[in-house]
Amino acid sequence: MKALLYTPSLPRFFAARALGKRFPRGLLPLRLAEVPLPEREGFVRVRVRLSGVCGSDLALLYGKSPPTISPFFSFPAVLGHEVLGEVEGSLVAVNPLLSCADRGLPPCPACQRGEEGLCQNVAEGALAPGMLGYNRDLPGGWGEWILVRPERLYPIPPGVPEARAVLAEPLAVVLRGLKKLRPWPEELLVLGMGTLGLLAVGLLRALGFAGKVYAVAKYPHQGERARAFGADGVYGTAREALLARARRYRYLLFEGYRGGYQAVVEASGSGRGFREALALAQEGGKVLLLGAPGLEWADLSPFWFKEVGLLGSYTYTREEFAEAVGLLPNLRGLEGLVGGTFPLERWPEALAARGKALLRPG
Repeated sequence: MKALLYTPSLPRFFAARALGKRFPRGLLPLRLAEVPLPEREGFVRVRVRLSGVCGSDLALLYGKSPPTISPFFSFPAVLGHEVLGEVEGSLVAVNPLLSCADRGLPPCPACQRGEEGLCQNVAEGALAPGMLGYNRDLPGGWGEWILVRPERLYPIPPGVPEARAVLAEPLAVVLRGLKKLRPWPEELLVLGMGTLGLLAVGLLRALGFAGKVYAVAKYPHQGERARAFGADGVYGTAREALLARARRYRYLLFEGYRGGYQAVVEASGSGRGFREALALAQEGGKVLLLGAPGLEWADLSPFWFKEVGLLGSYTYTREEFAEAVGLLPNLRGLEGLVGGTFPLERWPEALAARGKALLRPG
């Protein structure tokens, strides 16, 4: 089958890390190739309809992924873990986790609790390390077909557009994270109005959050969409948001702040966003990481001086994934986050797209 194959290259990794988005896309370790679709007992063949380009995919390609998590993925691999598939004419969302049950192992303590996203055996068993899309044994969604165990397929509710349905996986990540903020505060700030940030704003309102939601949006069109999804106020920069709520103090060449927001959702996935989120959280507040900043420096004093709590959301349980799929009919407008749909041959354009990019095989 035709697929986009990622093959690691240390020279390209370090060059891309140094140059960032200036690194030529044609030199990225990604190529369109013919790859075999393996057969595996207990897995079904699913035709890929759409697959999203995730921030973690871009982090991998541009050398921003933290090296400490590399043993838990395996390459070369067909990328793509946000997958909308088709089985016998019906649309399905794909849960890409490969935990103990998928690997032919007895459940570890995390899987026994239903916390498959925290599975202790992601690098063990009959499969290579990693979830679907980061696994050399099973191709991800940037190809024509995938193999999945039937229980990881979730029927899409009638009437949901494909461009909204393919967002089920990142929606589940956001859902899990927002639940960790319960009991919800009276207000919160979402930092970064890319896909995850806008999903967070829209999902908060869909879940019945009645408090104030503020957003930091880099671009005017992101701010407009944040308001449409339910944000009460939008700031152009994190500093503007900070000065609106905190008191500033100065000593010599240094400045510090008291006050801020009860909870800050960091959705930009950048080191700068992480540092800003710590500064924006008020004393005793919480910071939720939805993005993946990787290796970055940060002033850690807010953890003890302001007693800020740090939370993260990486994947989800099966129940959370099912809940996310069930919420899709109520989240009208999410399909507007899609910045373009591209055939596999035009993958460089997909990586450069403004907004959420989707790949469509065939």
